[in-house]
Formats: sequence, C-alpha cells, structure tokens
Amino acid sequence: MDFSIIALNFIYAILGALLTLSTMVLGYKWFDKITPFSAHEQLEKGNVAVGIVVGSIFIGLGVAVGMVVGMGLN
Repeated sequence: MDFSIIALNFIYAILGALLTLSTMVLGYKWFDKITPFSAHEQLEKGNVAVGIVVGSIFIGLGVAVGMVVGMGLN
C-alpha cells in the first residue's frame, strides 16, 4: 500500500469527524433556538423526553453526515 493513500484517508477521516461534530453542535443550537423552551435547562432538570429528542438529533445528524463523509472516501 502506498503511504500517501493511507495518510490521505486518515486526513479525510479526521476532517469528517470534525465536520460531523460541528454539524451536531449546530443542530443542537438550532433545536434550542426553535423550541419555546431551553433544552439545556430541561436537560439539567433531568427531563427524559428532551434528552431522547436531543439524542435522536445527534444520532440522525451523525448518521447523515457520516454517510456523506464515508461515501467521499470511496
């Protein structure tokens, strides 16, 4: 195997992880802005329903962006 291909794939993976994390942060901030309550405060109070919704947002965004990045490696 050529080392440059391995290094390039590693760089793509790192950039993809950073893109995924930044998209998750932006998605959480957008969700917090469009809802009439503060998701952060509700999570601190232990509101399980808000926790499930926020977790679902993270999973959905992670899968979507991860698929885009993964397809870019092929």
